Amino acid sequence: MRTARKGSVEMPAFVRQLVKETEKRVSSFFKGGRGGASDGEQPGEGEKEEVIPSPYLDRPVLDKLTEEGCARWGLTYALGSMQGWRANMEDFHNCVPQLGGELAEWSFFAVFDGHAGSTVAQYCSQHLLGHILATAGIGPEDNPEKVKGAITEGFMQTDKHLHSVARREGWERGGTTVVSTLISPYYIYFANCGDSRAMLCRSGQVCFSTEDHKPYSPLEKERIESAGGSVSLQRINGSLAVSRALGDFSYKGAENRTPGQQMVSPEPEVCVVERSPTDEFLVLACDGVWDTISNEELCAFIHNRLQVCTDLRDVCTQVIDLCLYKGSLDNISIILLCFPGAPQLSAEALHQEAELEDLLESKVAEIYDELSASGEEPDLLSVLTVLASTIIPGLPPGGGIQSKRNCIISAYYHQRETHRPTVPNELGSS
Repeated sequence: MRTARKGSVEMPAFVRQLVKETEKRVSSFFKGGRGGASDGEQPGEGEKEEVIPSPYLDRPVLDKLTEEGCARWGLTYALGSMQGWRANMEDFHNCVPQLGGELAEWSFFAVFDGHAGSTVAQYCSQHLLGHILATAGIGPEDNPEKVKGAITEGFMQTDKHLHSVARREGWERGGTTVVSTLISPYYIYFANCGDSRAMLCRSGQVCFSTEDHKPYSPLEKERIESAGGSVSLQRINGSLAVSRALGDFSYKGAENRTPGQQMVSPEPEVCVVERSPTDEFLVLACDGVWDTISNEELCAFIHNRLQVCTDLRDVCTQVIDLCLYKGSLDNISIILLCFPGAPQLSAEALHQEAELEDLLESKVAEIYDELSASGEEPDLLSVLTVLASTIIPGLPPGGGIQSKRNCIISAYYHQRETHRPTVPNELGSS
């Protein structure tokens, strides 16, 4: 991570160490009742204990996939993706900074958040763009109504072809949400199907964001019930937590109803925003991000990080770790697109970042000394707990104390090394 200070700990290392320190507490939470009987209870005689696989791991998978690139018209982008606590990685993505030919100034990006398997998300990541372009509604004239229609038709055709593949290959389980953007020289087109989300930041503020498609939303609930379904526990038939998706064909069998009128609709909500020189950046992310951070918080955090980090992959990595520390239990994927008007490296911001890290290091030293003086053996979790209740000025907007844990953990291990007793050399010198 390229910030104001040198020698900072790599993200995966400090995350792993924190997980190690808190493993017993978190594991006990996820393992509770997993065997099908409560603690202390045994299955009755002749009963077979049912073991239900947990959708969560005992420890998160912290390895990250990162990618970066640019378009010749000035767009730069980066992707970050991590499996996290989920038992399987079901996210996929598609990054096409230049479509080529007469659409050489156009770009397409999408995040696919699969559920009940990764097959549908993977298929759609490979075929959605092709179906959109095959409608012939996208051309140099950049007609917003035609483009919106082409995007919608592309989604519907993808779902239709996907259903044929599913029937041919004998599977109909699983689906995927999709959030995507098609950027032309004049417009930004957003297409959302499900509860992943896109957000546009302009002049340091949230300019636009897509709406999540949840079963309990009034219009979504009305369609679900009209198609013969119900909404309970905020889910369709008490099971599926999204009301629009590609795939999920077991929810699309209502007779005499169009695809868009089924319990789960494959029809995206398509919006268009005219481009502006004040556009800074655009985010596409799965609900593993949005479950833990608001639009405004993420906009402020990324705006601040772009002033102290030169590598967009580092910014994506920091967002992923921030969401993990805020409690995200899902796969986490984010695509960050930066326009020419994005914040640039700032000497003042770098200076403030250095001052903040100096302050955090001194606070860690104080806490370590206080715990040691009271006869306690200062462990990392104790130091983090005390620090979390301390007022720290200058923390990154939208990030809070969670966003600086790399600095905190580095400072903690420096203190532990400093306080380690010196072992006398009894062998002497030869």
